[in-house]
Amino acid sequence: MPSSRTGRPPVQRTVRRPAAPRTARDNPVRQLYLRAKKAWDRPLTAYYLILGGSLLITVLGLVMVYSASQITALQLSKPGSFFFRKQFLAASIGGVLLLIASRMPVKLHRALAYPILAGAVFLMALVQVPGIGVSINGNQNWIALGGSFLIQPSEFGKLALVLWGADLLARKQDKRLLTQWKHMLVPLVPVAFMLLGLIMLGGDMGTAIILTAILFGLLWLAGAPTRLFVGVLSIAALIGLILIKTSPNRMARLACIGATEPKSGGADCWQAVHGIYALASGGIFGSGLGASVEKWGQLPEAHTDFIFAVTGEELGLAGTLSVLALFAALGYAGIRVAGRTEDPFVRYAAGGVTTWITAQAVINIGAVLGLLPIAGVPLPLFSYGGSALLPTMFAIGLLIAFARDEPGARAALAMRQPRFGRKRGAGGSARNREPRRWNTMRRRASAARTSGER
Repeated sequence: MPSSRTGRPPVQRTVRRPAAPRTARDNPVRQLYLRAKKAWDRPLTAYYLILGGSLLITVLGLVMVYSASQITALQLSKPGSFFFRKQFLAASIGGVLLLIASRMPVKLHRALAYPILAGAVFLMALVQVPGIGVSINGNQNWIALGGSFLIQPSEFGKLALVLWGADLLARKQDKRLLTQWKHMLVPLVPVAFMLLGLIMLGGDMGTAIILTAILFGLLWLAGAPTRLFVGVLSIAALIGLILIKTSPNRMARLACIGATEPKSGGADCWQAVHGIYALASGGIFGSGLGASVEKWGQLPEAHTDFIFAVTGEELGLAGTLSVLALFAALGYAGIRVAGRTEDPFVRYAAGGVTTWITAQAVINIGAVLGLLPIAGVPLPLFSYGGSALLPTMFAIGLLIAFARDEPGARAALAMRQPRFGRKRGAGGSARNREPRRWNTMRRRASAARTSGER
């Protein structure tokens, strides 16, 4: 071996090989994306999104109702927590309704469709009886229950149309009658127009718009042809245009779209402009919970129709985007439930509920942002109002029941193991107890899967 000048053997250097290109599996961003996609495609994703999203919206709504309604309650010589306590009571009752609806079988939901429709029509007609109906802000859509408790039957009309319309279309689909346009329209459209007429007798056009959106959602899910869909939409738009043109109040609300001054073209846009002021003063993270300035009498209906503006002022852009994300997740989960089921009633009912909540949220938030006219509809699960909260939470229970009823979700729920405690009735010593047969349960759950999901 040749030696170096110093007498030491030369150092053998290893040849560096070029590094292998990183594959997609080694990319951390790609791995994170794949994990998120896998978690998003799990069978219980819709169930958790509906349950968690609705509960978060309701809890955050309770907090904002308490913050936004304190000044209004004090101005009415009431305790500062007056509206919060009423909303908390309604949320508690609504939670019971949600739990009951989520545990009811689909057959019982279908059986309740006609009684709920009959009850809603009776109460909506009762509103127009002198001495029974109560007028608030120019709209006679309320019934006094005694004391400060009121009920708005038109809110239950939304739930009635969803359940009854879904049951009607499911029965006709089973008989293969939806290929004929007369069976698709009759009696769905006449009954919907009857509900709309009862609502418009009280002057509540905002609720009528939501009911119309539910009707179009059901027709779209039923596969209505384009010409039929456009025809019904044209008739509804013509009727809506006539109702707007014949009402100075509605024309004034239409003129306030995009207004930046309290007086815009002769129209009083005080509420719309101060809603924009509230959102603009919130910044990124808001002025702090309870620190709103607009709720001190500047912004009308701060705890009902314009509670989103107070949320933007106190919680900032971060708070409003969080509310939007929760509603987006709720809407996605509802669409997913409607798209993955093979039961026509579940598809129509889930699609109707999703259309109802999504359309109402868009109309409310659009009015606060100045992009749509003020329709006077509350933000679902968020604004103050027990009459709106109770049927909405029952509808959320419907979605939860449908999400639990998916084949993949049933299999995943069947595979759950109790983490705490022991099986009931397993007395005696540990040696005498029978072993838990979780493997058998897993085999049954895997055999029950039809979609191949994990």
